[in-house]
Amino acid sequence: MPSLLSPVLLSVHQVEKRLELIKQVSHSTHKKLTACLQGQQGVDVEKRSKKLPLTTLAQCLVEGAAVLGDDSLLGKMLKLCGETQEKMALELILFEFTIERDVVEPLYELAEVEIPNIQKQRKHLAKLVLDMDSARTRFHQSSKSGMSSNVQPGAKGEHLREEMEEAANRMEICRDQLSADMYNFVAKEIDYASYFQTLIEVQAEYHRKSLELLQNILPQIKAHQETWVEKPCYGKPLEEHLALSGRDIAFPVEACVTMLLECGMQEEGLFRVAPSASKLKKLKASLDCGVMDVQEYSADPHAIAGALKSYLRELPEPLMTFELYDEWIQASNIQDQDKRLQALLTACEKLPLANGNNFKYLIKFLAKLDDYQDDNKMTPGNIAIVLGPNLLWTTQEGNITEMMTTVSLQIVGIIEPIIQHADWFFPGEIEFNVTGNYGSPVHTNHNANYSSMPSPDMDHSDRKHNDQSRRPLSVATDNMISDSCCTSLALSFPSLLNPSF
Repeated sequence: MPSLLSPVLLSVHQVEKRLELIKQVSHSTHKKLTACLQGQQGVDVEKRSKKLPLTTLAQCLVEGAAVLGDDSLLGKMLKLCGETQEKMALELILFEFTIERDVVEPLYELAEVEIPNIQKQRKHLAKLVLDMDSARTRFHQSSKSGMSSNVQPGAKGEHLREEMEEAANRMEICRDQLSADMYNFVAKEIDYASYFQTLIEVQAEYHRKSLELLQNILPQIKAHQETWVEKPCYGKPLEEHLALSGRDIAFPVEACVTMLLECGMQEEGLFRVAPSASKLKKLKASLDCGVMDVQEYSADPHAIAGALKSYLRELPEPLMTFELYDEWIQASNIQDQDKRLQALLTACEKLPLANGNNFKYLIKFLAKLDDYQDDNKMTPGNIAIVLGPNLLWTTQEGNITEMMTTVSLQIVGIIEPIIQHADWFFPGEIEFNVTGNYGSPVHTNHNANYSSMPSPDMDHSDRKHNDQSRRPLSVATDNMISDSCCTSLALSFPSLLNPSF
């Protein structure tokens, strides 16, 4: 005889199967989603915040900022980033609380409470069906026994019939309740699916707020970096350095020129004698961060001159520009002196403002250096030989020998007459110590101990004695010259060099 449970199984079989699958998926999703949460579940905001990696990072950054102080760019960056990470940590906590309340806990309720309750009811129905079948069997057996003995059913038979009907009634009630719960579950599947919509919406809101925090702080970070004057200047475009530092004359140019005016004008072989590589590296590094120890380098003019040459050579574009290269070369090839000077002047006037200001500044200084040629042995021609290749070069990579001879000779033919006629090219006097502090406006101690430096007007013999008593062993001698261009020209065109040099 078929079980009364069969019609129920047939009608809800697919629903039961889906129940089990949804339970498995919900349980797995709850487990994985819980693992994604960084904070400790079930604790208040403050305790949860302390356990977040973002909070730990924020504290580290803020503490680092306090150590470095606001005078340091890195300190400013750490402070801004630390405050931002702290705000993002708070957003993360709120995000996780929302996810727990609206997604994690409902999934747990679904997988561990709602579906198991329906499944328990299903098992209970199965038990009631068995109870009903058992009661029915007993009743039928009692009825058959009475019929075979021609005995009318008595009180016992009536009791068994009532027991069977009561069991059937309980089974029907449970079956109807189970069916209702199953169909209600199917109808509520859209509500369960909304948990995952909520997950995406809450994530999107969290990321929007986090992105907003980052976008709000990023302009401040960029502004600090863009306005920070202590940026490297070696190897950087001239206009960029001038714009960042608020200068007209590049810091290394002004600092080196001003110091050389104080302590190097009578130094023999200035710009030709190579300094110690370690001294030069140290000086370039100090200039790169806007700091200058005047006292330390006042006794080492060759290091100062080397730093100036290096700055000019390391510019991405020569001071006299790539654009005007051909025009400079063409001007140097003009045989008539007056026309050549006029052509050079025309090229000078075409220099961009920043380049023109720095070129004028440098030429006026080199003209002053020429005034001391009896002592320093640096004539305009000699100066042009050692400095010319650092002021103008071509973008094209040619034969090395050619570049060190023919091209360099042309460059010498450009620089030498400009130095010789500096007052005609650039009329009027010039203030060399433009900023009054040799360097970055941030540092005000660059001019310390001016009085300890020898004056260019000091008697030559006194100056020699003064210099020799302070001359470091780091200064190279003539046989240590590093300017291969100068050496090549000296070998190929000895007439260019002063015989006394």
